[in-house]
This record gives sequence, C-alpha cells and structure tokens, in this order.
Amino acid sequence: MKGEIKESVDCSMKTSRSVSLVIPVRNEEQSLPSLIESIKQQTFEPAEIIIVDGGSVDGTVRVVKEIAGRDPRFRVVEAGPATPGRGRNVGVAAARYDWIAFTDAGIRLEPDWLAELVRTADADPSLDVIYGNYEPVVSSFFERCAALAYVSPKLPRGNGSLRGPSISSCLMKRNAWARVGGFPDLRAAEDLIFMERIEKAGLRIGWAPQATVWWSLQPSFKKTFKKFALYSYHNVLADRQKYWHYGIARQYLVAIPFLLLGILHSAWWFGVPVAGFILRVTRSIWRHRDGKSLVWLLNPLQFVLVGAIILAIDLATFVGWGQALIQSSDSENKLDY
Repeated sequence: MKGEIKESVDCSMKTSRSVSLVIPVRNEEQSLPSLIESIKQQTFEPAEIIIVDGGSVDGTVRVVKEIAGRDPRFRVVEAGPATPGRGRNVGVAAARYDWIAFTDAGIRLEPDWLAELVRTADADPSLDVIYGNYEPVVSSFFERCAALAYVSPKLPRGNGSLRGPSISSCLMKRNAWARVGGFPDLRAAEDLIFMERIEKAGLRIGWAPQATVWWSLQPSFKKTFKKFALYSYHNVLADRQKYWHYGIARQYLVAIPFLLLGILHSAWWFGVPVAGFILRVTRSIWRHRDGKSLVWLLNPLQFVLVGAIILAIDLATFVGWGQALIQSSDSENKLDY
C-alpha cells in the first residue's frame, strides 16, 4: 500500500504543471502558522501562494509578510474589507498560472494534498475542476459530537469516498473560474453558489478522495452558536433560505400543533415532537457511524450532547435569520425615505 501511494505521488511530481494556491484570510493570525507549515510540507510544491487579506485588524498581514520575506513563493495581497468571495477573485486575478488551487484559513493540508489533486488532473486532461476531501479535526468530546451533528458524511466519489465537494480542497483551471463569472461577493454561501454554477455550466468535474485537508471545528457551544448565527445571517442576505432555513422552520411548525395539544389536552402529545427530535439526532449519528459498534452508537452522553448542539444550531439559525430580516427591512426603509 505504501509503495502504491509513493508511486502515485512521484508520478504527479513529474508533471510540468504549475499551480497557484489562493487563500482568502481575515483575522487569522492564530491559525495561519499551522496552515503555512502544511503548505511548506507539500510533496508537490505550489509555484506560488497568494494570500489575500480581507481587512484583518490583528497580525495576519505581518505574519504573512514575515514568511514571504523568507520564501519568495508567498505573496500577500491586501484587498481591503473583502469578503471570501471577492478575496478569491482578487487572488485568481493576481495569479500567474492557469491552474488554481483553493483552500481556507483554519485548515491544515495533508502533505500529499496538492500532489493528489494534480495527479487526478494529469490522469484526465479533460477535467476542469477536481475536488478533494476534508476531515474534521476531533481533539475533544465536544468536537467529536459537533462532527456528528453537522459535518457532512462521506459519499462514494471517484475511486473512493470523500466529504464534499468543498472549495477548501480543490483545484481548477483558471478558465473554469472565468466561465462561471468567479465567486459572488458574499461572506457566506459564496462557495456553494460557485459550485452550483460549475455544475450548471456542464464543466467536467473529477474527484480526488486521497487529497485531504483537516478542518478545525468550533470548540464550544458559544463559538458554535456565533459561527452558525453568522452563517445564517449571510445565507439569508444571499437569498438561500430554501436550502437551509425553510427545512428547519418546517420541523418546528409541524411540532407546534402537538405542543398545543400537550398544553390543552394531554401531556402525552408532547411525546410526538420529542420522538421526532430523537429520530433526528439518531439519524445524524447513524449517518456518521463508519462501521463503529452499536455500543458507540448508543452512548447516552454522546446522544445528549449531539442533540444539544443541534438545538444550539437551530437557535442560531433563527437568530441569524431574524437579524438578516431586520437588516433588510432597515435598508428598505432607508431607501423609501
């Protein structure tokens, strides 16, 4: 097995393909050193690394400039108060090469990540976009339960299985980016919209299940709530409610009649929404079982914490939704005035 992996990586190293790696960042002074170290360890080295700063107020730019001073492949582009979507577009526009790899801050790359993406591109020159895999970093019981609550399960893709597609683990031709008009200038959902455009444009997509990046999860309830409230807010501003918000709202709307019956008629009616939520938590854990034992699946502490995290995310969804509606209403009132 090790010989097969070594052979595939060496094969990719012989390509004449040059790759620009584009990374949008904002206030990532703490997470950047780990990402940059993993970039330096790539068995297939990117020809250039373009880090686009979106208006950091911490030491992000200083950290990148210090590294760039020692490694000429690193370039920092200060784009002002840029969203991740605009940041990626600025990075691609500044890139020198026709193949663009993307990843994000808060990520650590496996050493053969770029080599595996390039190997897949070399194996089929007709491909326009290649998606790799991502894995959650699980270093605590909370993070383990968070992964069960909201990280996508693996699906069969190409010659293996992976989580994705994800812009944080991908390689594409520059003209594929241009054909769909680049990324929308949004702080959230810009990657989903971009990938939908790629698919609708009929571009050729390949899969590299061994090209893995590691994604750091939020380590606490408070940070999880804040992150999902922010996601929710920006998704509503991007008019993406039908892909997330409406589904959650329907579940709670269905529960309301049973809650009223429980209050007005019999407490037994409360059992219906409770059973529904238990099934939801069970389904989330079951989808991530990956061959684990029944004892692991039935761990009561795990079940309770996964359920609590799901409830926190639901609440964050409604809070962010409400904030976006208020923001939109205020904007409309100002225009009317």
